Amino acid sequence: MGDMSPKGWIDTMTTTTDFAVADNRAAIRKSGLPTGRIAILTADRVEDVEFFYPYYRFTEAGYDVDVLAPGGAEVTGYKGLALRTGVQPIDGARAADYDALFIPGGLAPSELRELPAAIDFVSDFAATGRLIGAVCHGPQVLISAGLVDGRRMTSWKDVAPEVRAAGAEYVDEPVVEDGQFITARKPGDMPLELARFLERLAAEKEQSTQKADENEKTETEGASHE
Repeated sequence: MGDMSPKGWIDTMTTTTDFAVADNRAAIRKSGLPTGRIAILTADRVEDVEFFYPYYRFTEAGYDVDVLAPGGAEVTGYKGLALRTGVQPIDGARAADYDALFIPGGLAPSELRELPAAIDFVSDFAATGRLIGAVCHGPQVLISAGLVDGRRMTSWKDVAPEVRAAGAEYVDEPVVEDGQFITARKPGDMPLELARFLERLAAEKEQSTQKADENEKTETEGASHE
């Protein structure tokens, strides 16, 4: 996981806890330290529901959410819904700073897959072994990053031929899990996908905490015998 210290969170988080935030679509997280940090990788013309639903759901679960987008100023969905708060440029984003990555669909993936910075970020994040979710056209970014060969996954039906051509097994089911990847076909699948995504993320964070506690105990016992 990334830097979990209180100072690290306070210095780097962009999700607001300000009840008077001017951006009326900005998610307001409960006060106190966040549960963790999630990146949503997207661009203009993202499918509005596929973006805003996980953005709000992750914030509701206590996570800070960074929206990584080209330019880093604002994201406007296919149907015109826009967000300014918490949007950051993809350039300079560090995979190590995030507990999970989510890639919505719409027309945004067709832009992201042409951006070296976006592909590099996804590749770097995949190398961490942490959780990656994608929905609808989102798996196109995973394809361009060379991450789907030999995997089982789903996507919007029109993307299925591309998924198969990239070496993955396409599965026409609401949610498909394979290792660190959780994929879904369409907005209606997302309640199932996000429930599982957050369930697995919580389990991974618990395991990480337990491992850190065990390491600290081992170090303490070692020091006491010196």
